[in-house]
Amino acid sequence: AVHEGKVVSEQELTALLQPLLTQNPRNLVLFLQDRLSIDDFTYFSESYGNKNPFQNANKCLINFLQEILQSSPSSLVLPAVDCKATKYLLDVLQESGDWKLTNVTNLNVSQLEVNASNPNLLVVQLQPLASDLKEISTLEAIAENDKIIGRVTMDLQERGIHFSVIYTAARPSRISRRTDVVAEFRRQLMAAEEEESSSYPPLNVTIGNDTCILFYASNFSLKANSSVLIDLTNATFLAQNVDISASECTDSNTTLSLKYTRPVNGISSLEIRFLMTNKFYEVSARRWSTLDSVEIVQDGEKLAKFIVSGISAPAEYSFHCQLVGTSNLYPARLDRDPSNNEAKNWDVFISNLQIQGFNIVNNQFSYASDCTGFFTPGIWMGLVTSVILLWILTYGIHMIMQLTTNSRFDDPKGPALSVPQTE
Repeated sequence: AVHEGKVVSEQELTALLQPLLTQNPRNLVLFLQDRLSIDDFTYFSESYGNKNPFQNANKCLINFLQEILQSSPSSLVLPAVDCKATKYLLDVLQESGDWKLTNVTNLNVSQLEVNASNPNLLVVQLQPLASDLKEISTLEAIAENDKIIGRVTMDLQERGIHFSVIYTAARPSRISRRTDVVAEFRRQLMAAEEEESSSYPPLNVTIGNDTCILFYASNFSLKANSSVLIDLTNATFLAQNVDISASECTDSNTTLSLKYTRPVNGISSLEIRFLMTNKFYEVSARRWSTLDSVEIVQDGEKLAKFIVSGISAPAEYSFHCQLVGTSNLYPARLDRDPSNNEAKNWDVFISNLQIQGFNIVNNQFSYASDCTGFFTPGIWMGLVTSVILLWILTYGIHMIMQLTTNSRFDDPKGPALSVPQTE
């Protein structure tokens, strides 16, 4: 029995899953989404009536949650799992037994090969939710994922395979914010929540015993031919269905190579290369690391090259930027090489990028040099407006100080006052 509002830690989650991991037969299906919260089940199922996105695999769970809410004498906050615990969930499952691990990324259920005589662990990567946080878009994405859950479970049931299901996500979709915190602590609270939402570690490239590249992004997506969206976030950081063996590290040049097999239908292989250099610049009298270019290789032959502008940091630092991509609105841009025709077919979208290719200490990012300078456009607008208003005020005061009063006045009883033209 877990009381309401409790956040289950990593150790507690492992203990709760022990009966599931020791049962016979052991067939476990892990449905993994990019973000999800316990509140989504009741919110979307009650708010949209017939458009309830949880129609198939989660019907029993919805009824169970609604019964708890209706029988509760007061407002109830349901228990949840700590996002830091879900980060290590796959490792815990793999270490708990001799599983045959199968990563399902193309969502082709008919090609699943399951040998019921051996323990099987199926990891199904569900489609990511909409990044714009619109409720309708999120509703449609959850409904599509629910159909995928229904197809997988129905296929296993038709084969007569007994299995258990875990449905979870890499990070929460709803972060509760305390409203009773005084204003002076608001910045610390927001920082803690933002740090907590970063629920998976960065991708690291290790040569020998040393980590030479660290790479992180909250959203890593490509678009081919302006129509096919390829979301590589889960495959890169969570499931790690990516080959980094071709990455290279030296003191002056570093190449991060990310190879994916069948990321979407129609593309058999995809490689993304980040080329970085480390040079000494006499003007600043220090070494700087620079991301010079990004290359996309489709099916081993089609090369798209992008020239990077605005991504550099001191060699001892990492680089961080909120938005990086081919859009002209992003502070750090990937400009298409004019001499490369393949680059016109690709768009790149990276959110919350952090990368470091040199001088990594203790397998952690160094202090981050951010792409947003201290003087943002808003600050410049405020400074320019203030200068204009100050100039108007100074000019007005100067004009007032130039005003003079008459030193002589006309006497009605005497002769008329005569003022020479020279005065």
